[in-house]
Amino acid sequence: MSYVDGFLLAVPKAKLEAYKELARKAGEVWKDHGALAFVECVADDVPYGELTSFPRAVQAKDDEIVVFSWIVYESREKRDAINAKVMADPRLNGDAANMPFDGKRMIFGGFAPIVEL
Repeated sequence: MSYVDGFLLAVPKAKLEAYKELARKAGEVWKDHGALAFVECVADDVPYGELTSFPRAVQAKDDEIVVFSWIVYESREKRDAINAKVMADPRLNGDAANMPFDGKRMIFGGFAPIVEL
């Protein structure tokens, strides 16, 4: 069964184009190293919940948009190997301070699918 890394973050609307450029570049790198799929999505129908919601989870501000993304791998083992290669890839060796979003509010993790159709 496959393995999935998931991400949730808030991107300033003024930096969305810079984020898209970074995501395209990152997607190419992940795919070049063996990821099966790389998907980036911007919030379209994500209401601010009373207790929980996507915007609340990342403390999104009025001038930010929520981004939800995921990467699919063949397995956890492949994911670990691919991520090691990605982290060593010079194409992504940029200054973390210049990221077009606040990485401290990004939520991420690895997931083992329980249903795949």
